[in-house]
Amino acid sequence: MLIDFHTRVVVVSGAGRGIGRVIAERFQREGASVVALDLNFPDAMPNGMLALECDVTDEASVASSIAEVVDAHGRIDVLVNNAGINVEGAVETLDLARWRACFDVNVTGVFLLSKAVIPHMKEVRAGRILNAASFAAIIPSVNAAAYGASKAAVVQLTRVLASELGPWGITVNAYAPGMIPTVMNGFASMPDEQQDRLLDTLSVRRWEEPDDVADLLCFLASDSAGYITGALIDVSGGKFATQMPQRAYEGLG
Repeated sequence: MLIDFHTRVVVVSGAGRGIGRVIAERFQREGASVVALDLNFPDAMPNGMLALECDVTDEASVASSIAEVVDAHGRIDVLVNNAGINVEGAVETLDLARWRACFDVNVTGVFLLSKAVIPHMKEVRAGRILNAASFAAIIPSVNAAAYGASKAAVVQLTRVLASELGPWGITVNAYAPGMIPTVMNGFASMPDEQQDRLLDTLSVRRWEEPDDVADLLCFLASDSAGYITGALIDVSGGKFATQMPQRAYEGLG
């Protein structure tokens, strides 16, 4: 399958670092004109990639950034709503401000950016909106109610958008990554016993890499995925596909 994005304009939020940056760089390597949005950019972005400071929770900031994208490129073909934060804490003790911050970034950010790009996609009767959910939207974790609830909300928003925008040839999908080691979660630096306990939940028993997510997004953004919409696609390595997937690995090697 040949995926060619040389005529496509791709906007990626939360692209200044981490998974978002990998996604942005991947689309650029596939030939797309990429615009990276983030609150700040700790390192220089690749040559040819437009980087815009944008607060996804602020409607004026979002509107200004999207207007600048259209001024620079004339259109928007793909929006990747990657920006997100993690908030942990038991419901009983969770601070209201932190709860609201989680929903502001993870849900309101998706709402505002999607709302801003829709008129431009409708104008050409085509487009792809790809929203970062999480495996936490499928099975949440203890002490992570804000994160799990916000990502579940992203899934329902995705489904509504898919039906609202279907008549214009615009597809909207959500994706659910699993366990990607980051500075924030520290998976890869945990003691071996803790790592093993987490890896035992996976059917593909290895840590997920950002490129695993980028592979999926490139497909969903392509012409080959035109009949996929309103879906939540699990890209977690088969996490809890069965109750104890580690049994398939016992006795191997």
